[in-house]
Amino acid sequence: METTRGESIASNRHMLEGLRMPLFGINVIDLTHYVAGPYCTKLAAGWGAEVVKIEKPSGGDPTRRIGPFYHDEIHLEKSLLFLYLNANKKSVTLNLKTKTGKQIFKEMIKGADILVENFNPRVMPGLGLDYETLEHINPKLIMTSISNYGVSGPYRDLKGWDICMYALGGMMYITGSPHLEPLQRPAFLAQYIGGLYGFLAALTALYCREETNIGQFVDVAIIEGIASMLESTALYWPYKEEVFRRFERRWDMYPYGVYPCKNGFVGIMVFQNRLWPKVAEIMESPELLDPRFSTPQGRVKYADEVDTLMMPWLLEHTREEIYKKGQAAGLPFGYVCTPEDLLNSAQLLARDYFVDIKHPLTGKTRYPGAPYKLSDAEWHAQRAPLLGEHNEEVYCGHLGYSKQDLVRLRDTGVI
Repeated sequence: METTRGESIASNRHMLEGLRMPLFGINVIDLTHYVAGPYCTKLAAGWGAEVVKIEKPSGGDPTRRIGPFYHDEIHLEKSLLFLYLNANKKSVTLNLKTKTGKQIFKEMIKGADILVENFNPRVMPGLGLDYETLEHINPKLIMTSISNYGVSGPYRDLKGWDICMYALGGMMYITGSPHLEPLQRPAFLAQYIGGLYGFLAALTALYCREETNIGQFVDVAIIEGIASMLESTALYWPYKEEVFRRFERRWDMYPYGVYPCKNGFVGIMVFQNRLWPKVAEIMESPELLDPRFSTPQGRVKYADEVDTLMMPWLLEHTREEIYKKGQAAGLPFGYVCTPEDLLNSAQLLARDYFVDIKHPLTGKTRYPGAPYKLSDAEWHAQRAPLLGEHNEEVYCGHLGYSKQDLVRLRDTGVI
């Protein structure tokens, strides 16, 4: 068959786009909310997948109502968390509790490669949209379900949030000081871990589909993501018959921990005896070469004296000075960055980590960029969608509905 010049140009354009964006041509239906699911689909969208986010007609993703908000103005389109998690996506509104809404959803599934949802495991079967049903509509569909405890087991239907995942996943037990209560990890770490594993699992299933030409169900349990990060701590009992405990700042690699300095805090760790003389040298304290401090055991035993000798030098120097002097001497010193420090980090800026994205309601705002780089691919950086912004494009352009149909669907509460 003869190929026209226009077809050739279009083919080459798609080939180039595919090279720059490895997930170009992959269609993702995003039925997610809050953090874990949206982060999973955000990663897919960043590498070129077309992600259509389905939101409730009344209010959309609940994350739209979670602060912080741009300039502290509470607004559905100004949640900074939503804007970050939903960059590069398209938004349509659809009420899945209506019969028509379910029919439209099933039409969308016909052309989808991946569906991601992070409801309680009861929800999708309760809507009549479980994997077995959707598989009959599209045998090549990869359905990725992200939930707190997974779709099986005695906990599957229980409520939970990050603090529950840290507690039941074992991470909380090893966080904090041994003489105090366990601590929760900050931010939404458990949710981001769940989203990351969801993305990796969906890609794995996508790779398998290349060989089998059939999709599959992907079950991601956030609690298992947390448990998988415990490394050797979970092995203490079966192999050593010991319970891994939270450790004091003064332990066998002392000095180890966070210390105050002139303008903030620094992290100091000395784990090899050969490095100790360098500490004494950069701190200009020959007293630190006292033979009593030459071993880890000695430094732990006389920790108060070691601290007394180090503190004057630390308090006379800034974080940056301590960091640079330590690194120059081959010591693993670091300093505690504030959010402002992070945004101005020479390392992150040199790697073009942050991206500026323009939004119609917030203007140009800086966002974290790709969490990793590919030599022959580009990270996609476009704004998050307005609620229902792409209804006409998706329903009319992709599914063949008319504008009159959209008016009717809107009036009846379907979209």
